[in-house]
Parts: sequence; structure tokens; C-alpha cells
Amino acid sequence: MKWTPGRTSQDVEDRRDEGGGGGFQFGGMHLGIGGALILLVLSLVFKQNFFALLGNGGAEPSSTTMSKPNSARDQEQPLVQFVSFVLDDAQKTWDQILPQQAGRPYRHAKLVLFRNYTQSGCGGAESATGPFYCPADEKVYIDLGFYDELSQRFGAPGQFAQAYVLAHEIGHHVQKITGIESRVRQMQHANPRTDNALSVKMELQADCLAGVWAHSTQQRNLLEQGDVQSALGAASAVGDDRLQKMSTGHVAPDSFTHGSSAQRMQWFQNGFDSGSIAACNTFDSGQ
Repeated sequence: MKWTPGRTSQDVEDRRDEGGGGGFQFGGMHLGIGGALILLVLSLVFKQNFFALLGNGGAEPSSTTMSKPNSARDQEQPLVQFVSFVLDDAQKTWDQILPQQAGRPYRHAKLVLFRNYTQSGCGGAESATGPFYCPADEKVYIDLGFYDELSQRFGAPGQFAQAYVLAHEIGHHVQKITGIESRVRQMQHANPRTDNALSVKMELQADCLAGVWAHSTQQRNLLEQGDVQSALGAASAVGDDRLQKMSTGHVAPDSFTHGSSAQRMQWFQNGFDSGSIAACNTFDSGQ
């Protein structure tokens, strides 16, 4: 991806020097990839829907950890500049697209960088949770170490794979602004049996909205050869079926919360091909 290093976004809130700490992890957030994997394993092993704890204020204690030295901060600086660029580019894009296509003004989300543990408007967040968006405070939370996991553990290297992850979380912010997030939560509360199915539709729509942003980068000649394949590889790598296969050796579609690899790739591609929010209506798609 073509981009110019050199600055940190004004929408970045850097908490990396806060260090670790104890605390509790509560519900209300859009669970990240790492957290989804943990809850998935627990649900399958104990035959209990641990994802339901997210909607019922379930909590678990966090571990106490130490902050990394300044050398780690220096090593992360190029990545900080890259995510700053992606954040600003995505939000400037939505500044234009949302009023044009949805008749609503866009307001900027904040990106919180942390290490080990921090507090969010949705409760405590740990590195193992993975990147997530908290609708209560309209902030995206990420420990930059996750990108090493994405490349090494999940086999999805490349800068545009990293960009896809952030653009997906900003997609959740768009859902908050347009009222989709609140309507889905109301439906889940009214009928808890629909929790997983509605969660899948929410996540797939966020993938599609990430694709809408990627479409704009193509229009502005920011993409380089292999970028789209890198994003599709990341979408495939974090599909529920692939994560289940990695963790348990089995696939249980009824427990999906984010969608299969094929679905996630398809909906990102839908947004990328169309550049249209209207193409991201996962709720009427039958998937």
C-alpha cells in the first residue's frame, strides 16, 4: 500500500506506557479475534455458550503484567505511523461516503493503543482479546503485538492485512453511527437465541464496509500488487471455521459468531467491488 510515514494521527490515544494491571473483562464490546478463539474453545469444551457472558455482563479477572521497555516502543513506531495513516485515511473516506450514501454525518472514532491491559467503556481489555470496537466510548482498542499473531499464527502477513483489521473495526463504528448496532442489540435482547446469527451478520457487514474503504483506496491508486489478496487472506484466516479447526479440529457452524472464511472473503469482496454501503446489507442476504 502506498503511504507516507512521518506522523501520528490526532485520533490515536497512546496508552502503551501505562503498563499492565489487574482488572476485569466485561461484555459490550465487539470481541476481537483472540478473544473469540478463547471463548470458542471454552464453549466447545464445556458445552456452554460462553459468548452469552458478553451480553450479560460476565466478567473474568485479568492477569497482572509488566510494561515493555522503550526499545519496544521504538520498534513499533513504523507500525504506529502506518495504523495512523490507515485510521486517518479510512475516517476521511467515511467523512465523504457516509453523508453521500447514507445521509448521515460521520464522526471520528478514536484508536487506543495499549499493551497487556487497559480499561475501555465496555470494561477491561487484554491483549488476548484482540482488536475490538467499543460502542460505549466509540473507540477501537488494539495491542500492536496482535499484528505479529496475525502474520505468524494466522498466516496473514502484509500491510494491507493489517489495514483490513483496522478498517473492519471502523466498520463497526459506522454501524454505531447509522443505528445498526443498537437495533441488532435490541433484537438479540428480545430473542437471545438469535445472538450468534445476528453477530455473524454484524461482523460480515463490517467486513463489507472495510471493503468499501478499500475500494476508495483503489480509486485513488494507493493499492499495490498483492494488497487485495493480502486483505482477503486476513479475512479467510479469521473465519470461524478456520479458527475452530485450528483450536479443536472440528467445525460447529451453530457456534459461529463472525462468519466462515468464505463468507468473510465474499463480503469484503462485495464492498471492494461496489464501493457501496447498499451492497453491504448482510441482514437481507440470507447468510
